[in-house]
Amino acid sequence: MIDGDMQAWALTLDKFLDHAARWRPEGQVVTARADGRVDRVSYDALRTRSRKVTAALIGLGIVAGDRVATLAWNSQAHVEAWYAVMGMGAVCHTLNPRLTEAQLMSMLSQSRARILIASADLEPVARRIVARTPSLERLLVIDAEAEGADQLEALIARETGDGVVWGDFAETTPSGLCFTSGTTGAPKGVTYTHRSSYLHTLRLLQADVMGITGSDVVLAAVPMFHANAWGLPFAAPATGAGLVLPGRWLDGARLAGLINSEGVTLAVGIATVWLGLVEHLEAHGGDTPTLQRVVVGGAPMPPALMERIEQRLGVTVQTSWGMTELSPLGTCAPLGGPHSAQLSGRPAVGVDLLLTDGQGQALPEQRGAEGHLHVRGEAVVERYFGETTSATDADGWFPTGDLARIDEGGNLIITGRAKDLIKSGGEWINPAEIEAVINEHPAVSLAAVIGRTDPKWGERPVLVIQARETPDVSDEDLLAALRGRVAPWWIPDAVIRVGQMALASTGKIDKMRLRVEYGDC
Repeated sequence: MIDGDMQAWALTLDKFLDHAARWRPEGQVVTARADGRVDRVSYDALRTRSRKVTAALIGLGIVAGDRVATLAWNSQAHVEAWYAVMGMGAVCHTLNPRLTEAQLMSMLSQSRARILIASADLEPVARRIVARTPSLERLLVIDAEAEGADQLEALIARETGDGVVWGDFAETTPSGLCFTSGTTGAPKGVTYTHRSSYLHTLRLLQADVMGITGSDVVLAAVPMFHANAWGLPFAAPATGAGLVLPGRWLDGARLAGLINSEGVTLAVGIATVWLGLVEHLEAHGGDTPTLQRVVVGGAPMPPALMERIEQRLGVTVQTSWGMTELSPLGTCAPLGGPHSAQLSGRPAVGVDLLLTDGQGQALPEQRGAEGHLHVRGEAVVERYFGETTSATDADGWFPTGDLARIDEGGNLIITGRAKDLIKSGGEWINPAEIEAVINEHPAVSLAAVIGRTDPKWGERPVLVIQARETPDVSDEDLLAALRGRVAPWWIPDAVIRVGQMALASTGKIDKMRLRVEYGDC
């Protein structure tokens, strides 16, 4: 018997676009524009253009290992820049345009990015950032209508990309850098590698996860600056699925039009985005007949909202859970499996879960008990960017900061955030349980419970709501819904009504801001 070896075929991200260009060249990437038009490009043409971007970056002195930052919305040009940067072995540092200039400059000072690629409508803020960030040598503008010296399009017009080599490095080479949203603490940088994101993509494509196929048309309503748009810019070309990019426009009217004009079958994003779509259709009529599935994540979903989305859109909602540190997918509810807004699904191969007590000791029973959630896997952070100490324990478990249960079927149930717990009179109150009840009320669009300082009890819960456009509901009616469903001393002391719920840069409810505004009333 003769021993043999397998080929050393590095798991680098450029191979997804190469595959699409060769085997599914007719697949399209569609980008929405401000005036309602759309741009279309085939995967074959996108690969050609992306290699020209690489050539332009090389001409500007960028080499493997350098960091190139993007401050951009979801668009074809942004995808081209991603593959161009990552394909040559440089690191793509995605920046969230909804953050302050000070926050963006702080992140850039840490990453020491040499070039900033920015959407045209963000050019003014980008120029101010470049002027005040020493490491930045050049600004390149994408998605602009007019010509200009700093436009990336002008540079690639002079390139052929013929001599560009992609993927000529180890699969453990860093590919991307994304900072956490900072909704519960200071943002931290997470560095993704080609290997980690490649394996994350394969997990995403599993039938019991998103199960994307070549016949799908995928709407990426999750931003590319937020945890790699949940991996969709890699997963879509990996199968040849159509990829629809809405730019910065996520209002219900725009999304409804885009879904219908492009025949979208799968839409992915946080729950508040689909709430906006449903409210638009409820107010103006219309349907989205091609849409079959909606994948939600970002925060636990109110059961009433899930039912509302499924009934109005005629879709199946798949709940999921993850975080930037997980690349980001941790669990996803499989089609045909248990179906509930409470369930965040099961982990796919490559992710393992552990529940511990407050001291980090594994719970003796992992099913049915509430504990602190820890995760490990091939696409889970080991150390934050710029830090020397590990983010995991000695056995490789990363503490997520979530409280959770795992039911007998292996389904994850997120019960709250450890940092969100309210300690009142020495006893703990879990805001998530209160919010789940209040979100069932037909007069409520969004609800959040925060702790407010109290001279006697230390903290007491208060309820913040964004009401729907329905007849007024009294505070007592809202609080009455809690009686008999939570402990009497858990019932909030006050109801605060807001016209627009405070949302973080990723679209999740911003409890840090709510605590600042209402925590000391």
